[in-house]
Amino acid sequence: MPELHLKSQPQSSPAVFPPPGSGTGKPLSVTDLRKTYGGVTAVDTVSMEIAGGEFVTFLGSSGSGKTTTLMMIAGFCEPDSGSIVVGGRDVTRLAPQKRGLGFVFQQYLLFPHMTVWENVAFPLQLRGVPKAELRRRVGETLEIAGLSAMARRRPRELSGGQQQRVALCRALVYRPPVILMDEPLGALDKKLRDQLQTEIKRIQQELGLTVIYVTHDQEEALVLSDRIAVMRDGRIDQFDTPRELFERPRTPFVADFLGAANFLPGTVQQRTPEQTLVRLDTGGLLTARPQAGAEGAKVRAAVQPGRLRLCTPGDGFCTGTVETVTYVGTLVRVTVRPAGGADTGVVRLELPAGEAPVLGEQVSLTAHPDDVSVFAVEGGG
Repeated sequence: MPELHLKSQPQSSPAVFPPPGSGTGKPLSVTDLRKTYGGVTAVDTVSMEIAGGEFVTFLGSSGSGKTTTLMMIAGFCEPDSGSIVVGGRDVTRLAPQKRGLGFVFQQYLLFPHMTVWENVAFPLQLRGVPKAELRRRVGETLEIAGLSAMARRRPRELSGGQQQRVALCRALVYRPPVILMDEPLGALDKKLRDQLQTEIKRIQQELGLTVIYVTHDQEEALVLSDRIAVMRDGRIDQFDTPRELFERPRTPFVADFLGAANFLPGTVQQRTPEQTLVRLDTGGLLTARPQAGAEGAKVRAAVQPGRLRLCTPGDGFCTGTVETVTYVGTLVRVTVRPAGGADTGVVRLELPAGEAPVLGEQVSLTAHPDDVSVFAVEGGG
């Protein structure tokens, strides 16, 4: 392989990537994708449409099917059935190298004997890109990622975060229609992950990239994504914007996975076009936004810890005793044992540190109706 001589490289010219929001990535369509291993279904009829310039995250715990779905899109794993279309071209049975997709792994997989410049240039060399065009593309890609000053360094001279940015540049440099990222920040500490999240999102928005990202980290998914596919047991439970997932979960699993929701058992007492009233098993009356559910149906009302507030006694849906108070920086995490006789477990709250109650205090809890989701109890209506 011919060496790239850095001393002759020109000053990088202004970036010629398309402007933000232009959608350099072509739309991707997945239809009824299915994969089994020895009779165990890893992915079960997954379908989705991803628009150009969109940042989509597959979010789920281990075994949910998120990585297998990504590997089928990349071509590293062949589906049992279903189709994958990129930019109007069916790539379902094509080899990975013929799909033209960018891939960023958790492991950086940089060539240790090559400089940063040479690592990023490598995909263009394989494609026979003319030398002048190669230098221009590498130069502008490194500039976008803030790596121009490190072009002569080798991977061992870089931090983990810098190496991951080089890996990202290597995936960007040949302008793939879609970039796939498999937990690329999983090996980094929290502070560095937060920094790289900001960098990845900035680059994605600035270049209008289409990105499919895999993570098990809920906060990371909420920060980065335009839409999130929450996966469980090989299926998509809900595919929506971060705000809709958090504020309007469609299943108890999504409500719990995105925010460790409190689930309060009760019965629908009244349902009108304006609101749903739930009589909790502890005796309190909880007002929720209008939702499905017949009067008299057994339900579970879900409220995120950060959406609960303390209120004047008698004004809330629940009273109880403060059992724990844990300070976490500017927040305090509180658990309250409800009164009323029913053993429904503790209710968890997250409050500003200045609003912390004291251990053993009797408190009342309230929540805005828009922050309360109601789910039917299986077999109970």
